[in-house]
Amino acid sequence: MTMIKKLKENLFLTVVAVMYIAVFAINPSMGSASVKNSGYYIKEMLMIMPVIFILTALLDLWVPKEKIMQFLGRDAGAKGIFLSFVVGSISAGPIYAAFPMCVMLHKKGASIRNIVIILSSWAVIKVPMLLNEAKFLGPKFMAIRWVLTVAAILVFSWISDKVIKDEDLPGEVLTKPGLHVNRDACMGCSICANSAPALFEMQDKKAIVKNAHPEENDMALLQTIIQECPVHAIEYSEE
Repeated sequence: MTMIKKLKENLFLTVVAVMYIAVFAINPSMGSASVKNSGYYIKEMLMIMPVIFILTALLDLWVPKEKIMQFLGRDAGAKGIFLSFVVGSISAGPIYAAFPMCVMLHKKGASIRNIVIILSSWAVIKVPMLLNEAKFLGPKFMAIRWVLTVAAILVFSWISDKVIKDEDLPGEVLTKPGLHVNRDACMGCSICANSAPALFEMQDKKAIVKNAHPEENDMALLQTIIQECPVHAIEYSEE
């Protein structure tokens, strides 16, 4: 039963392992080539992702939530759309490097539409890609393809924003006034619960909010706790 439970918890890895075994059984040379290719991409990810995580953590620490909401939030309008295209187009690295950054941006208030634009731009209209496209396929081809791609991204991002809700993505987005804890980010250090037991408590080794609307005399302590949280999982928004 324990083995079956472990397989269910790691269903994706189990399916991948079964597929590799099947490929090896059918065509050993193809299976060997698949393992080598997978090893190359895993090595590439191990070299790139630590740097991406560090940069994402620094952005999370240095860029205030208010700025993200102002320039990439739901009310940013055309300004947010334009900035999302710029961020995606000038970014470096493979597309999977964009995922942790987009999770951070969403947590700090970026809209679903702008996240889709950043990811799509990162994947298909990065500046180095456009320059190489113009070199090998010609400027006219590049320009027409760019215009059509941008139009498609705008359509798909609008549809995605209507279909996907904020709560569908991992992490808690601060949308209501009051005190909130991002339980996905919480590491269970219990600093908040020990410092302000009237506001926080531990549940399943994660912090939860007991009182989302602290009294005025609790605000100084709350601001200290927010700054001391090692993973910046605590947020407060006034009504």
